[in-house]
Amino acid sequence: MSQKSTRDFGATLDEHAGVVTALRDQAELIERIADALVSALRAGKRVYVAGNGGSAADAQHIAGELLGRFKLDRRALPVIALTTDSSTITAVGNDLGFERVFARQLEELVQPGDVVWLLSTSGNSPNIIAAARTAAQADAVVIGFTGAGGGELASHCALLLRVAHDSSDRIQEAHELAYHYICQRVEAAFA
Repeated sequence: MSQKSTRDFGATLDEHAGVVTALRDQAELIERIADALVSALRAGKRVYVAGNGGSAADAQHIAGELLGRFKLDRRALPVIALTTDSSTITAVGNDLGFERVFARQLEELVQPGDVVWLLSTSGNSPNIIAAARTAAQADAVVIGFTGAGGGELASHCALLLRVAHDSSDRIQEAHELAYHYICQRVEAAFA
């Protein structure tokens, strides 16, 4: 391994550590997000999760941890990733436009008091904004995970975690740490 690549990886680790450490300033918010999810699930409500690209993978990861099992044995929780039905996504995208792929699903599925958890590193993805608007119109609780700016999504969220960075890889790494902690908290409430 060259000395340069070792320095570059060290700088990457330092940058990652800085972003993750900055999450400490949002610990109270992360606890409130976990509490909102627990309250909704205890009230018999559902959670819908969505994102694009790597954030779609994160949405599916969250749903898998909570519908399935994270660390503890407990009942399945009604957490659904809106990113997994390729037939619906491609039909809606083709017929109504890609910006409607999540909102269209929520139009029929989401009920008052449900939670819609949206991940977007920029906070400006048109399909995420449309989903947030649809969720808010249905009186669902909108939770957002974004980067530093928050984008347009910020104005539609009851609870918004903004990671203090502008690069999608660092933002997603911090999102993963935060949502794993939230999954742990939620799961513990139902174990």
